[in-house]
Amino acid sequence: MSKENKNKILSVSSPKGMRDLLNEEYYAFQGFFEKAQEVAVYYGFKPLETPMLENEEIFTTGVGVGTDIVDKEMYTLKTKGGDHLALRPEHTAPLIRAYIEHGMQTMPQPVMLYHSGPVFRHDKPQRGRYRQFWQFDCDSVGSEKSIMDAVVIKTCISILEEAGAQNLSIDINSIGDKECRNGYIKELTSYYRKNISNLPLVDRERLKTNPLRILDSKEEKTVEINKNAPDSVSFLCPSCKKHFKEVLEYLEEMGIQYNLNKNLVRGLSYYTRTVFEIIEQTGGENGSPLTLAGGGRYDYLARQLGSKKDVPAVGFSIGVDRIVASPWYKKLAPRILKKPKIYFIQLGAEAKLKSLNVIEILRKAHIPIAQSLSKDSLGSQLAIAEKLAIPYALIFGVKEALDNSVIVRDMSNRSQDTVKLNKLLEYLKELK
Repeated sequence: MSKENKNKILSVSSPKGMRDLLNEEYYAFQGFFEKAQEVAVYYGFKPLETPMLENEEIFTTGVGVGTDIVDKEMYTLKTKGGDHLALRPEHTAPLIRAYIEHGMQTMPQPVMLYHSGPVFRHDKPQRGRYRQFWQFDCDSVGSEKSIMDAVVIKTCISILEEAGAQNLSIDINSIGDKECRNGYIKELTSYYRKNISNLPLVDRERLKTNPLRILDSKEEKTVEINKNAPDSVSFLCPSCKKHFKEVLEYLEEMGIQYNLNKNLVRGLSYYTRTVFEIIEQTGGENGSPLTLAGGGRYDYLARQLGSKKDVPAVGFSIGVDRIVASPWYKKLAPRILKKPKIYFIQLGAEAKLKSLNVIEILRKAHIPIAQSLSKDSLGSQLAIAEKLAIPYALIFGVKEALDNSVIVRDMSNRSQDTVKLNKLLEYLKELK
């Protein structure tokens, strides 16, 4: 080993922009995912899980060159076998890949799926934004009907409200389809060319590859130019206009407030027709608006990924990290997390030996407990039980181990009973 390697100190921190989820934070994520799945199931969605690694072209083709995700943020690697893979930066392209691969087009349409898990983007880490972060998605694949846009939006809002969001609003727009979008892009390109001297370099590059991306620009000068940019709704063909009008009518019927945002295009190339973002009006720093979810329709993505024909689809993605970090989040507890009512205490070698058998009786009866089997003294175990404010203690000593019994102590008044193990469940039932 070289002297340089010998002296190198191993970094024992997680990679930049990534972190461990521990204890309460872990449960907060798990609680959200359980609630989101529950809501999704009631609206008719079924589960899907895709690999974290996909072939790179799934994203370069689907998400599109000219987007920040593909150009700047994607983690890619070459395997020993020469395959070019990418850590998924989003869930939609993998979902459509799975839809095609598993012949889901032969199933009754639309196929409605929910999926969740970590995604990866080499982004600048900042408050609430990480390089590994979690998303929850719902997608309806195989129907072009406007009611599916409405179902997806309603599902997303329901999940956010169940998680505690109260001041939600929707920004929505339609960017048309292949029939009418070319006319709009032509007009948009012409507008930007007139203002090219004021466009930052990054947006001049986008003008060559994907002019729609400029509407999504965060550059100050571009934001100002975009205020007078032509709007896509004015260029919609009759079928796109009808579709968008119907989506808005569904929202109105459900009492969902919306705001028509002519500059909304979303940051991915595959969108067509409806695009939307769901915003918590006071959820950001100092009560500023915070975007929690976004989505839209992507009717041409399947063909781009190898389908013989277009497959209409619409979906949303929720940024879970932002929700869990928000002060309004309800801190939903996962079902697995049961507050223990009993603290199990054991004393002596004979009792320790039989302890797991007693715990198994309680586990099979779905009675949650806390324990510190590694401790030996009664005092240290009772101190932990008091600190955790657990109402009852089960004390299992040498005498109890020989008698097949246990002492049940009420921690509030120190009263206690000796109970035979075969009568324990019956006794505990009376305590509830």
